[in-house]
Amino acid sequence: MSPVIATVLLMAITVLLASAVYLMVDDAIAAPDKGAPYATMSVRALDNGFQVVRFTELSQNLHTSGVSFSIVPPAGVNASSITGHVNDANVYGSVGETVTFHDRDASYTVNRGDYFVINATAAGTEEGGWTIFIRSQGTSGITELAAMPLPATE
Repeated sequence: MSPVIATVLLMAITVLLASAVYLMVDDAIAAPDKGAPYATMSVRALDNGFQVVRFTELSQNLHTSGVSFSIVPPAGVNASSITGHVNDANVYGSVGETVTFHDRDASYTVNRGDYFVINATAAGTEEGGWTIFIRSQGTSGITELAAMPLPATE
């Protein structure tokens, strides 16, 4: 047998053994579950009639399709809630809409530093007392990231 054939056979045996070992331990090296996300957020009213809700801390980056918001009026106020998802076409990166989401690093994920801008006049939240709820839906279910009262802009 020539040395070239012997070398090719040794290489083939090595590749087959390596493939077999990989297939046996593939399930054991799965990525760990990150658990439910958690966030710290801030909210402030601007003099120009807008409210800004910012992610100041976030335990993990989230897909924009899995993050939703609800702006709920205070008890006794006859108004409708405003709801949506971060990746809605009229929310993500939009300008001039009632609620917009700004992805600071344009990564199509929700992460630290990203923020919502609410046009308080258009939304009817300028008197304050409304609450914004931000939720994440992922492998660990639905997690409430924040429930924050919106301040008055007047």
